[in-house]
Amino acid sequence: MGLDKSESFLDVQEYLNSIDNKMLDVDYIVSQLTEDEKCRLLAAEDWWHTIKIPRLDVPAIRFSDGPNGVRGQRHFNSTKTTCFPAATGLAATWNKELLFQVGELLSEECKLKGARLLLGPTVNMARSPLGGRAFESFSEDPVLSGLLASEYINGVQKHGVACALKHLVCNDQELERNSQDSILNPRTLREVYLLPFQLAIKNSKPLSIMTSYNKVNGVHCSEDKDLLQGIVRDEWGFEGLILSDWLGTYSVAESIKAGLDLECPGPSMYRHKMLASAIASKKVDIWEVDERCKAVLKLINDTQSSGIGEYQEEKTRDFEQDKPFLRNLVAEGVVLLKNEKAELPLAQKKKTAVIGFNAAYAAYAGGGSSLCRPYYKVSPLESIQEKLGKENVFYEAGAYSFKFLPSLGNSLKLPNGNTGATLKVYNYPPDFKGDRDLVDELIMDDIGYFRMNDYFNDKLHSRSKFYVDIESTFIPEFTGEYLLGIAVHGTAKLFIDGELIIDNATNQKHGTAFYGQGASEVRSSFNVVAGKKYSYHIEFGAADTSSLVHEGPPIGGGGGLICGGILNIDPQQAIDRAVNLAKQCEQVIVVTGLNKEWESEGADRVNMSLPPHNDELIQSVLKAKPDAVIVVQSGSPVDMSSWVDDCRNLLHISYGGNENGNGLADVIFGDVNPSGRLPLTIPRRLEDNPSYINFGAQRGKVYYGEGVYIGYRYYEKVKRSVLFPFGYGLSYTSFEYNDLQVKHVDEVGENFIEVSVKVKNTGNIDGSEVVQVYVSQIDSTVQRPIKELKDFDKKFIKSGATETLTCKIPLKYATSFWDEERHSWISEKGEYEVLVGGSSDAEFLTQKFQTGSTFFWKGL
Repeated sequence: MGLDKSESFLDVQEYLNSIDNKMLDVDYIVSQLTEDEKCRLLAAEDWWHTIKIPRLDVPAIRFSDGPNGVRGQRHFNSTKTTCFPAATGLAATWNKELLFQVGELLSEECKLKGARLLLGPTVNMARSPLGGRAFESFSEDPVLSGLLASEYINGVQKHGVACALKHLVCNDQELERNSQDSILNPRTLREVYLLPFQLAIKNSKPLSIMTSYNKVNGVHCSEDKDLLQGIVRDEWGFEGLILSDWLGTYSVAESIKAGLDLECPGPSMYRHKMLASAIASKKVDIWEVDERCKAVLKLINDTQSSGIGEYQEEKTRDFEQDKPFLRNLVAEGVVLLKNEKAELPLAQKKKTAVIGFNAAYAAYAGGGSSLCRPYYKVSPLESIQEKLGKENVFYEAGAYSFKFLPSLGNSLKLPNGNTGATLKVYNYPPDFKGDRDLVDELIMDDIGYFRMNDYFNDKLHSRSKFYVDIESTFIPEFTGEYLLGIAVHGTAKLFIDGELIIDNATNQKHGTAFYGQGASEVRSSFNVVAGKKYSYHIEFGAADTSSLVHEGPPIGGGGGLICGGILNIDPQQAIDRAVNLAKQCEQVIVVTGLNKEWESEGADRVNMSLPPHNDELIQSVLKAKPDAVIVVQSGSPVDMSSWVDDCRNLLHISYGGNENGNGLADVIFGDVNPSGRLPLTIPRRLEDNPSYINFGAQRGKVYYGEGVYIGYRYYEKVKRSVLFPFGYGLSYTSFEYNDLQVKHVDEVGENFIEVSVKVKNTGNIDGSEVVQVYVSQIDSTVQRPIKELKDFDKKFIKSGATETLTCKIPLKYATSFWDEERHSWISEKGEYEVLVGGSSDAEFLTQKFQTGSTFFWKGL
């Protein structure tokens, strides 16, 4: 385990010869580092690696996005990987054991991708349905988020891979995310937004934490000493690495002094030479730099047991043995919201209409940095066809759900007949008069969306100004008018059979794509004949070929492209066709919702609405077939108010990863009894949400005016009705609760409240039940929520059987609030009530308990 620090060494070579199992002697290495090496060590080398120092045998280690898959070290043409449900889908399982297993499988992917540090999980609060990354966080509740994150982290780190818990803190919207200032009082910060981080550190000891882009109360989180050093390290005892979000370091001295160990990504903007200048001018003391270096070296040691090699080649592990787990993971996150006449599950031998764009589209993930390239993806339509037989399943889109035109996918063919396109990379534009200097030639199986921010070839003259000719053969599936579209970070022109169809290079307008730095989509139409071959050619220029000027830091020089197309349909005619099909079939399934374009890092949603014409489609189908099953797929709540009262059968699913369609179909047709519960309240209107008035920036500031009353805490406090409450979800069976027991348990160093309840499956189908434990203070000296979730348990119970479910909650976490006068947590002497049920608005079993004295505490 390294060296006895009492030993002395004549030279570095003697030290290197004595290293045991490559564990670094951190103190010794820091003593040997030159000032230049120290300054370089505190910033990443490139987009995905730390600096290596060969003379001291300090290796580079690799990071990779998370949190719902392991992409590896490339955005562009990345290695395929296992894709898990988005975080709201994982949270909907309310299953700690499953989250641990997710972590274990993620660690296996990390090992194959050569990544020692996984950038996840995300435990920011889903404060508003409009948050662009709400799908990437677990919940509106800090306890649900923190306890699930703990299991996720424990699973990953069990096998030597590190997690970066993110984003510390209040990274709850995308608007002006690098500059906006979150204004909130200390109690709100502690009880809601910091609590999931606190719980995760207490229960899982993550090896790393990532700071957020924004400010909190006037100070950027990456340079907030009170936050990083005062709370995280001194109060919570965190001993790991703190790194910035990508391009989220904004200073030299301030970030070093605050406790930010690593600037990401590289090459460095604020460290290396600028840090050397800060040391020379005494803005930073060398001992502060040494502390930051020790954290980087410690992470290398902490992940050594992973066995992951330096600059390891990326590999894949698309194993059949993983598929049942991933399929069940999706199914456990499906939430049954309505089943008024027990018409679900559907029969597997009836003529079935499947309607909706999201039925044929595999919405496996949200957009942004969490997006990865799955080994495979399965749409609901494919899964239903597999289950019922294609001869029994009939499909109509009814209404489109895209924001940007969808990929042409299988309609683009290479000369050998495979799906895809050829990309030829040049240093010079298409109109260059001399030799364009071919740099690279690549094959991609799908060009519908790609980013080249981390594309590199040493023949390039510039990483941000180069050109790509994209060539394929377009073979349309249908005869008629196709809509074609291009959004771009850079410039692009589309030619069909040599004719210029789209020019998104000359008169560009700002758009929301590519974290708000891309040009808006330009569309055009083109008449085609099904099966006929058309040459498809795009002239793409990297980011610096565009004249658009954007606010905020650049996201990477290579730029990116979204190109797609689809048969143009008249919305009303499409709805009419869907209704006619519904009338002809015995059972009907409508799959609607959002996708990675509507919910994505870089842009918040503008409303809670479904995509255009989807509400009209659902209303029309329900009029024709009142027993139709409506499936809403989204990572955060959508507005259902115009049709939900007419709907008898309703399910919700988040983005489901590889097995998205299969897990959903298993629930619809009864192979799996639904047990998902909502991790987010679904309000009747956006205006009902507690953050409605204060969401978004007002002259750069975001006021958290709702205080601790986020989500269900607010709706209960003001007695405002919602469509579906937090923690809600139905089953195909029924459960009965009895014999609630609440008792004090004293263990070494900590006191607990142990809550147990007997749950009987009173139906005739085996199923899983989620027991939710809430605590309410009977008489407090401050206003508190009506009740707060404190723990939960989930167990599979056979028909007719009874199981005991038990939760053991630290007393101080069960009872305390943040005292702004004492700057500490306070557990007040008095009476509390435990409420146990299957939802936040259940008919609870209750029992009171007493605390004998008031006490204050800090730490974990």
